[in-house]
Amino acid sequence: MSETIAHSYSATFDENNQEFSIVGSMRPQHEQELAACIGLFEQALSKVRGTLYLNVKRLVRLNNIAFKVISGLLVRATGERSDLRISIITSSVVGWSTRKFTPLSQLTPRIVVEQYDNEFYPGQAFVEDGEIISLLRTQTKLTWRHERNLLPRHGLMPGMSVADICCGIGDFAVLLHKEFGPSRLLALDHSKPSLAYARKVAADFGIDGIEYVYGDASEMLIEDNQFDFVTCRHSLQIFDRPELILKELFRICKPGGRVYVTNEKNSHCLGEPRGESIQWTYNEVAKIVAHFRHDIEIGPKSRRLLLDAGFDAVRMESFMVTNLDGDPQDFADIIGAWKNLFAGKMSSMRGDGPEFVERFRRGFDDHIFAALHPKGYAGWPIWVASGRKPL
Repeated sequence: MSETIAHSYSATFDENNQEFSIVGSMRPQHEQELAACIGLFEQALSKVRGTLYLNVKRLVRLNNIAFKVISGLLVRATGERSDLRISIITSSVVGWSTRKFTPLSQLTPRIVVEQYDNEFYPGQAFVEDGEIISLLRTQTKLTWRHERNLLPRHGLMPGMSVADICCGIGDFAVLLHKEFGPSRLLALDHSKPSLAYARKVAADFGIDGIEYVYGDASEMLIEDNQFDFVTCRHSLQIFDRPELILKELFRICKPGGRVYVTNEKNSHCLGEPRGESIQWTYNEVAKIVAHFRHDIEIGPKSRRLLLDAGFDAVRMESFMVTNLDGDPQDFADIIGAWKNLFAGKMSSMRGDGPEFVERFRRGFDDHIFAALHPKGYAGWPIWVASGRKPL
């Protein structure tokens, strides 16, 4: 059931998930303006057993009148029903909401406030590590050689409105801006340090046409049907529920527009000589990443994920980044950064023993050896997929 009030916010109730959601801007001048919302909430209460989830992840504004009404409803409901528990789901993207609602949990232990993205982004600390910036820039340098030719095949043309979701340090958005001249380019990420760096990169290149937005890719504060082309690179693989990201990418894409994703299958990294050692290490990379609830093997699954999300006309291909793509040292630098991340920080956090770590690191060293060997070959495969939002 749902109700839209005064075109400024909507209130909906999902009975299957026992979730009452409020989206938009709730700023009434009088309590009476919230009568419809109150009625819907009371209907929801009559159907709930156990826990009612109040989802305010996309409630961008809430004045004191509305807060007084909502908090009163919550406190009264838990007072009248001893079997009822209320979980208020907030997001760091709407930073005030956690602070605003937390005092309610002090009034009654049966109201709890949970910041959703603390759990949804279990590996955020890894991608916000300052040491990873040089790695990401080098990766983009090598992948762009391929993607600048792939993007037009997947539907990107000059003058389109484009969104780069999970934009990271922003270097890809800068390259899009320079190469394709979009009419609008929005770049969104959930990492404040990454966005700060992205703004610096754009300033260094004298580019002021990119809209940088702090946001949760699974609950974007962006209206429906906004962009002709939406990119999301190397990102589905670091979220434990990629289908939620794809749902949002679908929503903000215009009908007839396309969503473009790239992902990896890290166990398919290869090199010669010393191929056996290299293969063993990258199989272990897949396992350690899975331990932290990521899926760095997701690349070949991209077609199924796009189709399941409702896209049609799905196109899929792959390319191999190699030590022959320019300076072999660039490829070796990427592997060295991987070694520090996977066989360093992640391995330490997982509690791996010294013998395992030694063998784990050796495989990366052997991959570097293959990359720099005058007769060697080293590869890193990337899967590209795009889907059209049906008209």
